[in-house]
Amino acid sequence: MERTHGVVRLSDLPSGVLRDIALLWVADLTVGVSFGAIAVASGLPLWVPVVMSVLVYAGAAQFSAVAVLTAGGGPVAAAATGLLLNTRTAAFGLAVGDSLGRSWAARLVGAHLITDETTAFALAQPDATRRRAAFWITGAGEFVAWNVGVLAGALAGSALGDTARFGLDAAFPAVLVALVLPVLRDAAPSTRGAAALGAVIAVAAAPLLPAGVPVLLALLGLAVTVRRRAGGGA
Repeated sequence: MERTHGVVRLSDLPSGVLRDIALLWVADLTVGVSFGAIAVASGLPLWVPVVMSVLVYAGAAQFSAVAVLTAGGGPVAAAATGLLLNTRTAAFGLAVGDSLGRSWAARLVGAHLITDETTAFALAQPDATRRRAAFWITGAGEFVAWNVGVLAGALAGSALGDTARFGLDAAFPAVLVALVLPVLRDAAPSTRGAAALGAVIAVAAAPLLPAGVPVLLALLGLAVTVRRRAGGGA
């Protein structure tokens, strides 16, 4: 990469990382098809999931917003739900801010591409050059894959029937698990403890709360661990 010009090249990343990123794109495409089909099959106009995916671009928030709308909630309630679920990206922005670039235009576009996955891939790289490349390559491909998938799913509409029977809803969590496990293998015991506690909280809350909220509650695992360390615990 030519850092002075902010150029990002595929060659900045090892082939193994590029392969993992490509698998993420496939998962995004698949789940995007599921979202588009679910939204239209639930009675929403085709343009709603398509425009939402371009402007909002947040999978969990979009699924939750559609659930609120189809359950009879208004747009304000749907937007509030999406904003609540996306509060975690504020912390992500602080973590990957140096990968976005220096110009206001790059930061504006980069902020829109901040997701769990772009953050995970960026932070997993050993130096600034690879972090920047991982963020932008992951983010650009993910954005395209998600929106193409949503459009395809929305066009298919109710023709797919019950999308759950295709297992589309399992593709994205499977990819996230594949990304997280290698990091946890080399992590400190306190990090593993926070992850384990967060996972227990999320699984326990999943049957009781709307989609996406259990993920936010999982952050309590991190809060408990930080509190213990501040108090001198293990």
